[in-house]
Amino acid sequence: MASLVKGVRWPTRPLLPVAQTWDLDVRRWVRALRRSPVKVVFPPGQAAEMKPGPGKRPRRAAAEGGPHAPRVQRPPLAPASQKPSTWEESGLRYDKALPGDRRLSTVMTIVKSRPFREKQGKILLEGRRLIADALKAGAVPKVFFFSRVDYLKELPIDKLKGVSLIKVKFEDIKDWSDLVTPQGIMGVFAKPDHGKMTFPETQLHHSLPLLLICDNLRDPGNLGTVLRSAAGAGCSKVLLTKGCVDAWEPKVLRAGMGAHFQVPVINNLDWESIPNHLPPQTRVYVADNCGLYAQAQISKKASDHGWICDRQLSKLQKYEEEEEEVLETGASKGWLPELEVQSYDSDWAEAPAAVVIGGETHGVSLESLQLAESTGGKRLLIPVVPGVDSLNSAMAASILLFEAKRQLRLRADP
Repeated sequence: MASLVKGVRWPTRPLLPVAQTWDLDVRRWVRALRRSPVKVVFPPGQAAEMKPGPGKRPRRAAAEGGPHAPRVQRPPLAPASQKPSTWEESGLRYDKALPGDRRLSTVMTIVKSRPFREKQGKILLEGRRLIADALKAGAVPKVFFFSRVDYLKELPIDKLKGVSLIKVKFEDIKDWSDLVTPQGIMGVFAKPDHGKMTFPETQLHHSLPLLLICDNLRDPGNLGTVLRSAAGAGCSKVLLTKGCVDAWEPKVLRAGMGAHFQVPVINNLDWESIPNHLPPQTRVYVADNCGLYAQAQISKKASDHGWICDRQLSKLQKYEEEEEEVLETGASKGWLPELEVQSYDSDWAEAPAAVVIGGETHGVSLESLQLAESTGGKRLLIPVVPGVDSLNSAMAASILLFEAKRQLRLRADP
């Protein structure tokens, strides 16, 4: 029995607790984190070449000469006021429009409602080129609607700060636009003020003492083309009477091809205020083919004067009927202005000069004839082949403006 007891070995326990291996590793790493790095200082003129560890790029060796050696000059950092050059540097952000967004409903209101544009003082521009011209001229943007971010990146970045940027579906832009192929970007701008806009230096350099007055131009395409011709001829100013279509209507803007931001356009004027916008000693010339009505009556052959149309004859007959009514009431005769008739290619343009273009439906107004008479102006005629109706208003304006430009240049260059 005793031998059996001696043969059995009881397990011996250590007097001190033994720490686990994972516990020692944790403690070792904790102590390593608490240690501060040791800075190695080398004698002057010596440098130690350190071998890079695995996966690290080699560091450049210290320059010879010690701490007193000249330091390598680094390129100066860009000032903080420097304008960002990329979209990422500018930090611009945009929102995605959700169904039922109220901001989207304002677009169609601006497009269709002239009273809303005048009351809210907002206009809608479509296309990258037109928007870029507006930004260069100093127009103030409010909201941009776009279908792709790339369209925004083509615009000046510094002009987009503080502007609401909304990404919409291309189908929404197609619903708002009248174009067959929309360009994918639209901008809501504050209605520009001609006195605060910055027009191109080239346009100002070639500006002439020539003004254009639009009287009852109601077709958007015609008005836009007239503005484009005025900018091309170098007109210093364009005046629009109250009977004209809104110059900031989308169709007029599209036909103008940026002319709104190249020449000052003053909209919605009364005839009483027109002289206030004319330079001193300005002569006003009226593009009206009714001046030869009396000569046609004498010859009894309207076909001898092919530039006379039935529509213009009926307008002058209306003037004569009104004159008879005035005479019956006892008023003085001669209320209808008598202006000298002159061909457009004769010598008539003297600086400063203003040309009045009337609408195709109603022609020029009586107020324009009275203004021309008071300034010593004349009627300007563009003869056409007999049997052909009068020219389009935009075409007639282009002919007269560029003829005036030719005559003014001849006077300026003796």
